[in-house]
Amino acid sequence: MASTPVITLKGKVVDSNSQPLPGATVTFPDLKISTQTDLNGDFSLNNLPARGKFLIQIQFVGYRTLTQLVDMAATTPPVFTLQTSVIETREVVITGTPISGNSKQNSTSASTVTRDQLLRPSTNIIDALASQVPGVSQITTGPSISKPVIRGLGYNRVVTLSNGIKQQGQQWGDEHGIEIDQYGADRVEVLRGAASLLYGSDALGGVINMLDPLTPPSGQIKGEFLTNYATNNGLTGTSLMFTGNEDGLVWRARGSYKNAYSFKTPDYYFPNSGFNETNISGMLGLNKQWGYSHINFSYFKNNIGLFEAEPDNGLNFLKEDGEPFTNDDYKSRSLLFPRQDIRHYKVNWDNNFIIASGFLKVNLGYQKNQRRELEESVDPSLFFDLNTYTGDVKYYLSESNGWQPVFGISTEIGKSLNKGEEFLVPDYNSYGIGAFAYVKKTWDKNTFNAGIRYDYRKNTGKGLIEEDEVRFEPFTNKFSNVSGALGFTHQFNEQLNFKANAGSAFRAPNPAELASNGVHEGTFRYEVGNPNLSPERSFQADATLEYDNKFVSASVGIYENYIHNFIYASHTPGDVQQDVDEDGNQTQYDVYRYGQVNANLYGFEGSLTLHPVSFIHLENTFGYTHAQNNTLSRPLAFIPAGSLRNTLRFEPNIKGLKESYLYVGIDNFFKQGRFDDTFETGTDGYTLLNAGLGATVKLGKQPLKLYVAGNNLLNKKYYDALSRYKPGRLSSEDPTFGIYNPGRNITFGVYLPLSIK
Repeated sequence: MASTPVITLKGKVVDSNSQPLPGATVTFPDLKISTQTDLNGDFSLNNLPARGKFLIQIQFVGYRTLTQLVDMAATTPPVFTLQTSVIETREVVITGTPISGNSKQNSTSASTVTRDQLLRPSTNIIDALASQVPGVSQITTGPSISKPVIRGLGYNRVVTLSNGIKQQGQQWGDEHGIEIDQYGADRVEVLRGAASLLYGSDALGGVINMLDPLTPPSGQIKGEFLTNYATNNGLTGTSLMFTGNEDGLVWRARGSYKNAYSFKTPDYYFPNSGFNETNISGMLGLNKQWGYSHINFSYFKNNIGLFEAEPDNGLNFLKEDGEPFTNDDYKSRSLLFPRQDIRHYKVNWDNNFIIASGFLKVNLGYQKNQRRELEESVDPSLFFDLNTYTGDVKYYLSESNGWQPVFGISTEIGKSLNKGEEFLVPDYNSYGIGAFAYVKKTWDKNTFNAGIRYDYRKNTGKGLIEEDEVRFEPFTNKFSNVSGALGFTHQFNEQLNFKANAGSAFRAPNPAELASNGVHEGTFRYEVGNPNLSPERSFQADATLEYDNKFVSASVGIYENYIHNFIYASHTPGDVQQDVDEDGNQTQYDVYRYGQVNANLYGFEGSLTLHPVSFIHLENTFGYTHAQNNTLSRPLAFIPAGSLRNTLRFEPNIKGLKESYLYVGIDNFFKQGRFDDTFETGTDGYTLLNAGLGATVKLGKQPLKLYVAGNNLLNKKYYDALSRYKPGRLSSEDPTFGIYNPGRNITFGVYLPLSIK
């Protein structure tokens, strides 16, 4: 590796009148380092390479975000001029695409959620995204479990990234959530549409990219403390983080804990729906002139209560001994059986080596996901133990005459074992490898990109004979395919921007879809796989028009996604399975079988933000997905309802306080009348009223953010279209029986950023 001399980059940030802007944030995303300007608007960063072009992002409240390439070989200290704007700009850096770049020159439909937005009241990180990003929804099992859905697609069709590697937590399960600390991400990028070029099979719907806090400048130690309390289910959440940099030796440590008792609908508490969650994570690495090398680790533990509501009892919830639940039972933080015990261990080595004027990014990871489903005791009924090894290598050639090429290869090895008393999926091994080439060309106000990828996947399932009966037949499936994509952006002027994409991608069936055969305790149903499944093949296109000036920011997008051999589990009325436990007790379960159809999903999404004066902020987002099962000429099942969210935010200037705000929000969810009536029910439309207020006070030199927020303030009774507790999903015998979504919830929160050194 060629030796690269170290430099200290010095620069200045000013406004249009050449006046300094103290406190502006200066970030090099590809070098994972950030700093702020001093009282004179100056900044400096050491341990940077002396040559090469790197993307810089500069942000300051009340000004348009600036992104541009900086040539490290330049001898004159750069001066960056920011333009005033009372509205947030769309020109932010997106790192989850093959080449980092500002959003206006990136054809991918992408949204970013900032740290302040992530701190808004929510029960988990997917809940936070679904409430703020158009096109994003969630499959919920009460407040404790949320699975992301992008443009109507979820499960293994959405990739979640943490520290640059794919989260592998057995995403195929209805009640398998995302094993990631809600408080750990500093920023989240949501990429809508196929992202298979970079992430391979499983990214048909999109990507959720969780980004950790960047390292501070050399010689600094920073941190944060936050805590909150929610009234509906007594949810308490606390997180403490410290991060530092000593001459390029960088580190970060975080601990978080959440605990809740049973949630309350507008009419009643739902028994044993509490949860507790523990997260420990850290990073140790080097930021030097040759790039960076970081080792990240995390430990996630979640205990989640489950309750099988019986339609025969209506809402007279009874314990196992036949006695009704009391108020003390509902508010107890001790979980009963059945429940889930989930543990996720992860370590990865993330590197970016500067070679000549190019980059070599290498990310190696290992994950262990353990999911115990405890039915009657701490001895698990189902116990999935999944070990996953991942490797990802990308080489970025230096930019030349507007051309930016990148080549990459990735591999994934998985091994899953059953360690419980019961079985749902067989022991299996999985293997995947892929390679891609991508190029981006920028000229005048245009950007064009194209890419191609080849993937190979192999699944090997082990046979099992249980009590002289075949539970699982051994199987081996091999799949390979080629994906391709084209993208284009055009900036008509500083305010108006157009982007479009077209491409084809594929998804190989997972072992659960291929070979399930058993009771899935968490979903209260019997699942049967299909060993003859073919890969899904997606053909999709989208187009987005964006406009923003000093007072208005708007976007509208349309998309079309045709999926050949779409895989889903369905139930036929009368198809049931008797299960007998060790005591001879029989339980009847609905049987869900995996099959394939041709599906077509299309829709629109957008946002409109108005900022007529400095202290008024009106946000509006909307989204709708129309999904059709073309093979059977009926709607596709479990598709989110159309939504329109409106928030009016006041930001008054109050003496003694900073960043004061008061908001009122009205969330409209439309009737979902398009559903597969053979095994699903529709949902009525509903409107939720939300409100909140907050401000920042000074504790010496430390700012302290305080807030109070209320959701569903009118205590509205409703069923969400993607709730696993809505009518029809709990029982096919009584399709009218369901559990309402949570009622009124007031959240109190404190956030304290720390500047220690």
